[in-house]
Amino acid sequence: MRVKCVLCDKIESIKDESPLAKRLRNRPIHTYMCDQCNQRISEKTKARIASGNFRLNKPRSHDDEW
Repeated sequence: MRVKCVLCDKIESIKDESPLAKRLRNRPIHTYMCDQCNQRISEKTKARIASGNFRLNKPRSHDDEW
């Protein structure tokens, strides 16, 4: 299966029988990101968390609205 990275538009080939290929076929909302982009985003996120400026916004529950 040929896939395209959503960030860098690099085209790669993955096995048709892999769980990732099945996920991409059956759920169109899932997108593919190449290993290099995934690694880069992981490193930058870890650096932001370590800096202390990273705030994770959790969804509110229904009880918080009242």
